[in-house]
Amino acid sequence: MGDILGNGSVEQERFQIRRLEVSDKSKGFIEILQQLTVCDSVSDQQFEERYQELAKLGDDHLICVIEDSQTGKIAATGSVFIEKKFIRSCGKVGHIEDVVVDSSIRGMQLGKKVVEFLTDHARSMGCYKVILDCSEANKPFYEKCGYKQKEVQMVKYFI
Repeated sequence: MGDILGNGSVEQERFQIRRLEVSDKSKGFIEILQQLTVCDSVSDQQFEERYQELAKLGDDHLICVIEDSQTGKIAATGSVFIEKKFIRSCGKVGHIEDVVVDSSIRGMQLGKKVVEFLTDHARSMGCYKVILDCSEANKPFYEKCGYKQKEVQMVKYFI
């Protein structure tokens, strides 16, 4: 296998990042999300309906995937949605969510590739900042991606 740093390397060709496609459900997209958090099975119809709903949001909600060309399976994913605000001269904030890499191939810089892709998208949409929540264990990873801790996360679940 080629190195993961070289230009045009085997690894770069093997792992291409792109937007989610409706066909990605059959490539293990839901199974990747299940490695991140609670994600029940989703029927083809449910997937198609949610996919179409999100597609209507255009660039304001982007889900990216990395497909492993060797296996035809989804190797990583993440999403960013754009919040439109009144503050900061009607500014925009990017929210990164649901970043996960298949546990069998972690350590190949795929998570960093996802975060950079999503961050670049938020920047291109005119966001003045990008924010995300993560566990204490994942803090060093996001710091390597250029993020820093700011304030405290709070949550209230309704289930």
